[in-house]
Amino acid sequence: MFHGVTSKGVGAVRKRTIRNGMRLIMAALVLIVLASFYHVQLSELFSLSSAAESRVYRLGIFWAAATGGYGVVLTVFGLVLSPLKFDATVRLMPVILGISVMIFLFFYLLSYSIDTPVREEQRRVHPGETITI
Repeated sequence: MFHGVTSKGVGAVRKRTIRNGMRLIMAALVLIVLASFYHVQLSELFSLSSAAESRVYRLGIFWAAATGGYGVVLTVFGLVLSPLKFDATVRLMPVILGISVMIFLFFYLLSYSIDTPVREEQRRVHPGETITI
C-alpha cells in the first residue's frame, strides 16, 4: 500500500512535491493555451514567417507535453512518498484553483474559436460579397 494513503484518506503525503508537480501541470496548460490560441499573435508580434509560426505551435505543444508529463510524474511521486516535517504548512488549494481556471479558460477559448476565424482573410464570405483571387 502507498505510504501516503492512510486509513483517514490522503493526508500523509509529500505536499511540497505534489504542489511542485501541479505547478508544472499548470505551466503546461499555459503553454497549451498560448500555443493553441495565440500562436498567430505571437508570430505577428515577433514578425515571424508562416513557417516560423508553425514551428512556434509545434514547439509550444511539445514543451507543454514534456512539462505536463514531468508534472504528473512528480505529483504521483508526491502521493507515494512519506511526508516531510514541513509539509503540514503547504497549501494545495491555490494550485488546484489555478489549474481549474486554466482548464476553464482553455475550453472557453476553444468554444470561442470554433466560429471565429484566425485572420481577417479567413473569415466567411457573406451573401453578395465577391472573392478576389
